[in-house]
Amino acid sequence: MATITLAGDPIQTCGDLPAVGSMAPDFTLTDVNLKDVGLADFRGKKVILNITPSLDTGLCATSAKTFDEAAKKRDDLVVLNVSADLPFAQQRFCQAEGIDNVKTLSMMRDRHFAKDYGVLVETGPTAGITCRAVVVIDESGKVCHTELVPEIKQEPDYQAALKALD
Repeated sequence: MATITLAGDPIQTCGDLPAVGSMAPDFTLTDVNLKDVGLADFRGKKVILNITPSLDTGLCATSAKTFDEAAKKRDDLVVLNVSADLPFAQQRFCQAEGIDNVKTLSMMRDRHFAKDYGVLVETGPTAGITCRAVVVIDESGKVCHTELVPEIKQEPDYQAALKALD
């Protein structure tokens, strides 16, 4: 269990992010076409998991846009934005914001992802959705960088995540 904050107030997550050097847990999430998608679908590519509470907030939108720009520059990278938002809302968001290099995935059918990655918020007003975190995974499925953002209203360290790709 990790402690983070929301506007300075402590809240608890269900666990810890996967350890750097470990194999990233596989998952089954839902894409905008309502198809099941797993980490194994991206084997052979570098993956950034941009885990956000909801794309329907300014900070989460900024995070998705920032990683979208980074993904435009790399053929070896896929950015997966994971949130509790419904796929329909995720698709509307991406269309409205001109985001086309980030794949959005929803936890609507399965919350195992949030538990397996240690990002499920268990206390406070956002209990039941994810905290803000970034996990970078190499082509073989090994975790090479993690960041649990200590304050939900804070942006992740984009440069550290992008540097971990090299």
